[in-house]
Amino acid sequence: MNIKRLAFLLLAILPLMVSGQKKALTHDDYDGWKSLSRQSITDSGEWIKYEINPQEGDGNLYLYNVKSKSLDKIERGSAAAFSPGDKFFAYLVKPEFSLIRQAKKDKKKSDEMPKDNLGIKIIPGGDTILVERVKSFKVFEKKGSWIAYLMEKPLAEKKEKTETAEETPGAGRSGGMRASRGGAKAEGTELVIFNPLTKAKHSYKDVIDYTMAKDGDKIGFVQSTADSTRVKHFTVSLFSVADESLNEIFKGEGDLKNLTLSNDGSSQAFIFTTDTSDVKVYDLYLANKSTAQKIVDCETEGMIEDWSVSENGTLSFTESGERLLFGTAEKAVEEAEDTLLADEKYKLDIWSWHDDVLQPQQKVNLNREKRANYQAVYFVNENKMVQLADKELPSVRVLMKGDGDLAVGTSNLKYRKLGSWDSNRYTDQYIVDVKTGKRTLVLEAAPSSVVFSPSGEQMVFWCIKSRSWKARPTAGGEIVDLTSKLGVAFHNELHDSPSEPSPYSRSLNWIEGEKYVLINDRFDIWKIDVSGKEAAVNLTNEFGRNNNIRFNYISVEPGSGAGRFGSGGSGDKLYIEPKEEVYLTSFNLYTKDAGLYTLKVNKAADPSRIVSGPRSYGSFTKAKDADKMIFTQGDYVNYPELYISNLKLSDAVKISDTNPQQKDYNWGTTELVEWRSFDGQMLQGILYKPENFDPDKKYPMIAYFYERSSDGIHRYMPPAPSASTINRTYAVSNGYLIFVPDIPYVEGYPGQSAYNAVVSGTYSMLDQFDFIDPDRLGLDGQSWGGYQIAYLITQTDLFACAFSGAPVSNMTSAYGGIRWGSGMSRMFQYEKTQSRIGGTLWEKPIHYIENSPIFFVPKVNTPVLIMHNDADGSVPWYQGIEFFVALRRLEKPAWLLSYNDEDHNLTKRPNRKDLSVRKMQFFDHYLQGAPAPYWMEKGITQLEKGKIDGYDLMK
Repeated sequence: MNIKRLAFLLLAILPLMVSGQKKALTHDDYDGWKSLSRQSITDSGEWIKYEINPQEGDGNLYLYNVKSKSLDKIERGSAAAFSPGDKFFAYLVKPEFSLIRQAKKDKKKSDEMPKDNLGIKIIPGGDTILVERVKSFKVFEKKGSWIAYLMEKPLAEKKEKTETAEETPGAGRSGGMRASRGGAKAEGTELVIFNPLTKAKHSYKDVIDYTMAKDGDKIGFVQSTADSTRVKHFTVSLFSVADESLNEIFKGEGDLKNLTLSNDGSSQAFIFTTDTSDVKVYDLYLANKSTAQKIVDCETEGMIEDWSVSENGTLSFTESGERLLFGTAEKAVEEAEDTLLADEKYKLDIWSWHDDVLQPQQKVNLNREKRANYQAVYFVNENKMVQLADKELPSVRVLMKGDGDLAVGTSNLKYRKLGSWDSNRYTDQYIVDVKTGKRTLVLEAAPSSVVFSPSGEQMVFWCIKSRSWKARPTAGGEIVDLTSKLGVAFHNELHDSPSEPSPYSRSLNWIEGEKYVLINDRFDIWKIDVSGKEAAVNLTNEFGRNNNIRFNYISVEPGSGAGRFGSGGSGDKLYIEPKEEVYLTSFNLYTKDAGLYTLKVNKAADPSRIVSGPRSYGSFTKAKDADKMIFTQGDYVNYPELYISNLKLSDAVKISDTNPQQKDYNWGTTELVEWRSFDGQMLQGILYKPENFDPDKKYPMIAYFYERSSDGIHRYMPPAPSASTINRTYAVSNGYLIFVPDIPYVEGYPGQSAYNAVVSGTYSMLDQFDFIDPDRLGLDGQSWGGYQIAYLITQTDLFACAFSGAPVSNMTSAYGGIRWGSGMSRMFQYEKTQSRIGGTLWEKPIHYIENSPIFFVPKVNTPVLIMHNDADGSVPWYQGIEFFVALRRLEKPAWLLSYNDEDHNLTKRPNRKDLSVRKMQFFDHYLQGAPAPYWMEKGITQLEKGKIDGYDLMK
């Protein structure tokens, strides 16, 4: 048994066991804690599928029959899909976690690694077909009982016989192309097109790409081989499932990419070049009931001079299939041969004050810039190309699912330098005529939300000066102020940074006809005539404001991002119907209760309550053709399980059981707490207590905070290794109280604002609750929270210890630095956003100094554990180093954890597990009286690094 394993077992024994045979969580419990995902319901409402996967290990796929209430489990199943009409159910079966781990340990080559298998379950009869070593599969979306799947390369010992659906009854017909000249090695693998009901099967060799028509019965695929001269040979074919026929639509030598089909499969497109050099210029090809023909090349009318079809563009047919969207870019040019040796070249970055984007940001964006391409459209029936975007107008989006006559164009080119210090992301907004490419500037220097109607004929935008929504026909006309005279605010009233507040509505929803739009204030939803001729109507009848409830429209249609709070998506729908009954999520801003309501959009009325309570809801999704709904419901104690019900949720049935083992563990409870801050504001927070809480005992308490967090009181928090902050559930299970206070801010005084809220809240908790031990108080926070903790321990000795993750310790040195993750200047953050100073370093030098912990390190008497990683792309690593070396010089108890090649928050699971152990050992020592571990007493030298963990506790 190694040292690390022994340490984990010791940590499992150390926590106090709780009454009722329930045990405290240990760090060993993380891996097996599971999560539910990928849930969906079929159009008929008869079948539901979902996955339950552990944090590390083998998960399961579940198939639930709504009528019979039967539940099937498929071990290691994933990525499942139903066929149209629920005829069969297909899924991948992942290899066992232990086999993958062993193969990695044995350094197996990619082709030798364990691969996924394909499962096909026939729903009427329940038979299951298993196909080994499958790379991917696809089923039709709307009709057809066929599946297409692409095989992995066969293992060396299985070259003569690969297990596929060949062994199923009825399998037989196959076809394909042979490798041309010289019998060179094939690039692709076998594609199988299979009907699980009739057992008809067709297979094709050397396939590198395949796709299915969304609404039709066509499957397109590309075969590729290389001859002895390494010239690639491509064949594009179209398989029709109606008569099981194959039509070869193209054959050529060169390079071919991006095969796509129209929704009905009647048209096919791809890009192709005959160039065999590294620098390739592609042309666009289209097949429409015949062989593919070149339709766009460098000489096509409408193509910008010296431009060509881009291999990096997205190729797609519009909804109607009458247009083809593609990307163009400057024609690739072969660079001159480089004759210099590596050690003969200089390497240099030249920073110029003329640069509109800083050099580090240019580096971050370099690959994206190299792949930049610009939207163009080809009119299939008119044989015409129109260029819509270019370098002056780089972003263009065609409306009405690509079939609209108008497109929206945006450009931030004039404002990119300004973005280094101004948090408003200004853009110029254009309307583009899709048929001609003509563009019209409709809004200059728009600093915030701009929303165009689905057709593009109306525009609604947020004005930061008036803090109101305004509207105007995009063709021109008078600007109408929609909200400034309605007597309520439409901007975030809790916004407390120097930047401009954003509107409550992040997305707008249009009613059919584009006369009305739905817009939120803080509580209610308004139906507003964009012409301004009709008076705005408070659609929710002030029910939200009168009851302190925030309402948001959601779509429950499949494929809409259904059930997400504030979701503006509507699946395939572009509009809300004029008399439609819609769903609204609710959230009580005081009690934190959540729920679901309904409302008809044709008149103002109190919303009709379906459900609400002290819990969280999510993922509301309606079956397309049935009055059935699935959703998740949970709270801090109960995992958000999956439910099935009618549309009124009156007969909801829980169908998942994600973490049954939780019943064996000491969990916890949440309580909403209130107090008055030092500057007189009434604040809220969350107090977490152990499930076996004893009010006659004295408990240690850790304060964790980040902005305002009390709205998350009903959020389930699974035990999981820490990316940075304390796992509240683990800590509570092991005898800690966790206090999470909300923090409002005053411009220019972020540190003092945190003090006013956190310290006042801590004192209030001590006054309100005798069970909190005043001598065992800790602090925990990351990033902005880490900064505030570094500041707080320079101002108070109230806390016995503190964890500070990625703290800014010196605002004067951080102000002019770079956020290496984005390459952006940090100026905007300090002047306008989270740091909230409200001015430049030379305008407010005293504010920068007074809010910087580094200048007050001599006042620190609190032991502090710092985490700051050497690849942090958000807060420069040197900020944590500055703080640590100052504390070290003054002989203050301090430790710095710096994980190698890790970013702002830990991403690698071993590092997360390690941090979880060290953080809790730190808190256990100072707040629970546990012995200090070796790493705290002795440190870990570079000679010891990687050889010992230092988890062992010192006597």
